[in-house]
Amino acid sequence: MASSLRREVLNLYKNLLYLGREYPKGADYFRSRLKAAFLKNKDVKDPEKIKQLIARGEFVIKELEALYFLRKYRAMKQRYYSDDNQ
Repeated sequence: MASSLRREVLNLYKNLLYLGREYPKGADYFRSRLKAAFLKNKDVKDPEKIKQLIARGEFVIKELEALYFLRKYRAMKQRYYSDDNQ
């Protein structure tokens, strides 16, 4: 049980680290905040609390993906549609 939770936490960290490469404030900013967040919760031993933290991390992944998709959408829209109001 503990090894599977550890594996999930490591996968979550790796996925967040990968997604942080394109963060608007920079990869270094994201990496330092990510490391601080994981270090803050390193002493948590309760499996239920760990699962809650993993769920929160997965929510953050979804939010980051939404942010990136929106940024790509806006860039494509700006390229293909001229703004006639200006």
